[in-house]
Amino acid sequence: MKVLITGATGLVGKAIVKVLHEKGMSVNYLTTRREKIISSQDFNGFYWNPSKNEIDLACFDGVSAIINLAGAGVAKRWSPSYKKKILSSRVTSLQTLHKALGKIDSTQVKSLVSASAIGIYPNSLINFYDENETGIDDSFLGEVVEKWEREVDTFNSFNFSVSKIRIGIVLSIMGGALPKMARPIQNFVGAAFGTGNQWQSWIHIEDLAQIFVFAIENNLNGAFNAVAPNPVTNAKMTKELARILDKPLILPNVPRLAMKIILGEMSYILFASQRVSCKRIEEKGFVFRHTNIGAALENLYLPKKEASESQMTSMNKEFV
Repeated sequence: MKVLITGATGLVGKAIVKVLHEKGMSVNYLTTRREKIISSQDFNGFYWNPSKNEIDLACFDGVSAIINLAGAGVAKRWSPSYKKKILSSRVTSLQTLHKALGKIDSTQVKSLVSASAIGIYPNSLINFYDENETGIDDSFLGEVVEKWEREVDTFNSFNFSVSKIRIGIVLSIMGGALPKMARPIQNFVGAAFGTGNQWQSWIHIEDLAQIFVFAIENNLNGAFNAVAPNPVTNAKMTKELARILDKPLILPNVPRLAMKIILGEMSYILFASQRVSCKRIEEKGFVFRHTNIGAALENLYLPKKEASESQMTSMNKEFV
């Protein structure tokens, strides 16, 4: 199988490419930067520029599945211009793919899987959401995800399966939200946000990558929540992270107003509460490797810590 990926060089994209290669699948990827184009036996780059509706149609040669991860990151101050970029980067990339598929024989394509986000679900401390929820969060993120998914749905006009993977908080030490959460704790200024009661539906990067590959292997249709089976509160997440990092939490919770002053509208994502179910993907046969927040964080941080301690022990022995 050959898979075409947009966003292959990002955090999630790299993890997915790793899984695909482990399964013996080759990858074509699209990039807006020509200097990132490389060619090898199982990893080939092609140029595209969605803002100008430009794409190298050769990227589809031999491709039977498409994974779309394109979109500007949301963890940056939401100026009016950047908000436009967050939305347009998601919509125009899908529009460019759709138009390109209309120009080729798309019968070889069996599946398209696009990233989405649990930010579509309404902010709530009490609700437990699954994919049947019809309400949309009354926020900029809710608006973005709604329009993002609407664009994904246009691919239903083709004769292949179309699925949307609604991603929760991705846990990885290589990037994303986790290092930003860990840094204050490591510097002894960590604390929960607001009341700390807001729900955070998370997923280990390894499970997330496996879900995308599972979706193309099984030609899944519709929306699927990519979150671990056990969401936790922000207070619990903070305490577990402090435990793993072996740092005390000595400060009071961070007031919402303070973060609004520092981060502006983007601070909303720190206080939004979405408790989300993963039952639908499990019912399709997917098995999570990381189901508990404590064990997931240990998996990410302790191997690195143990390796560092082992290295220090080895160095000490050399000087004895």
